[in-house]
Amino acid sequence: MVIVDDLKALDKVQRAAFSAAFLGWALDAFDFFLLTFILKDIAAEFHETIKAVSVAITLTLVARPFGAFVFGRLADRFGRKPVLMFDVGLYAVLALASAFSPNLTVLLVLRCLFGFAMGGEWGIGASLALETIPVKSRGVVSGILQQGYPVGYFLGALANLALPAIGWRGMLMLGVLPALLIMYIRRHVPESPAWEAEHRQQGRGRVSFVAAMKGSWPRMLYAVALMTCFNFFSHGTQDLYPTFLKVQHHFSAGLVSTLTIVLNLGAICGGLTFGAVSEKIGRRKAIVLAALLALPIIPLWALSTTPLMLGVGAFLIQIAVQGAWGVVPVHLNELSPPAVRGTFPGFTYQIGNLLAAANATIQAGIAESHGNNYGFALALVCGVVAVTLAVVTWFGPEAKGVDFAKAESAS
Repeated sequence: MVIVDDLKALDKVQRAAFSAAFLGWALDAFDFFLLTFILKDIAAEFHETIKAVSVAITLTLVARPFGAFVFGRLADRFGRKPVLMFDVGLYAVLALASAFSPNLTVLLVLRCLFGFAMGGEWGIGASLALETIPVKSRGVVSGILQQGYPVGYFLGALANLALPAIGWRGMLMLGVLPALLIMYIRRHVPESPAWEAEHRQQGRGRVSFVAAMKGSWPRMLYAVALMTCFNFFSHGTQDLYPTFLKVQHHFSAGLVSTLTIVLNLGAICGGLTFGAVSEKIGRRKAIVLAALLALPIIPLWALSTTPLMLGVGAFLIQIAVQGAWGVVPVHLNELSPPAVRGTFPGFTYQIGNLLAAANATIQAGIAESHGNNYGFALALVCGVVAVTLAVVTWFGPEAKGVDFAKAESAS
C-alpha cells in the first residue's frame, strides 16, 4: 500500500517532525471543536440564543489570521521548532481559561485570544513537516497531516460523551491537554533542515515580508480566495452539525457523538485517499474531483431523517470535504515563496478563515429563519461552496514536486 510504504520510508527525524505537526493540528482542532458541542448548553446557562453564543466561533476564526502572520514571521526568523512549542502552550492555556468564563462577554474575549494562538499552529507545523520529508512523500504526508483536524473533531466527539457528567465547563477544561505536546517537541523534533540552510546562508527573517513577496502578490490573492472556499467547505459541513442533530432531530448526546465519530472516520478516509491521489493526478485535479463528489451526497447527508441514513451521509460527505482538504498542506507549501514559507501557508489559510468566519452565524441565521431547519442551511452552503471551490481550483496554479532545498538556496 502506497501510504504505508511512504511512511515506512521516513527516517526517525522525519517521523518525529511529521508526528509533531499531526498531533499539534489534532489537538488544536480538539480544542476548537469542544465548543461546537456545547453551544446549546452555554446558551442555556447564560440565557442567550445559540446564534449569540456561536459568535464565539466567528471570533475564533477572525483572530486566526493575525496569529498566523505573527507566529509565522517569528518562525521564519527564529525557527519552526521554538515558535511551535510556544504557540501550542499559549493556545492550551487560553482554552483552559475559557472554561472559567463568568459570562458570555468574557467567553467571547477568551475565545478570540484562543483563535489568535490557534492561528499560528497549522502553518508552522505543516512547514516543519513538509520541509523535512522527501519530495515523493509529500502528497501522502499532506493527506495524513490534514487529518489531524478530523482526528481532533473525533476526540471532541468522544469527550462529548462525558458532557452530562462534567458539564460544558469541564469540557473546555480538557483544552489544556495539548500542553503535553511541548515536551515531545522539545525532546524529539529537530529544526527544519530547509530553514537551517537558509538561515545559515543569509539569515531568514532579515528580509521583510513585503520584500520577500515581491512578484508573488497575485499568487497570494489566489491562495486567499482558494482558502476562503475551503474554509466555507469545512466549517459549513462541521461546525453546526452537532447543533443540527440536537436541535432539529432532538438526538441524545450519545447519538450525536456516535454520528460525529462516523463523520470523522469518513473525513480521515477521504484525506488519506486524496492526499495520495494528488501524487498521481496532481494537486488541482485531486481537489476538484473531491469537491464535485460532495454534490450528489448532499441530500442524503442533510435531508435524511433516520440516524442510519444521516450517518451514511455524514461519512460520505466528509470523504469529499476532507479529501479535498488533504491536498491543502502540500499545495500551499509548494505555492509559497521560499523565504516566507513559515508565514505564507498559514497566513493565507487563516485569511480564508477570516473571510469565512461568519459561516456559523450565517448558517444559524438561515436555520432560525426557516423554523430551525439546520439541514437546509447546511445543504445550501455546502452545495454552493463545492461548485465554487472546484472552479477556483481548476483555474489556479500548481507547483507539484518543487524542490524546497533548491528553492531555499535560490532565494
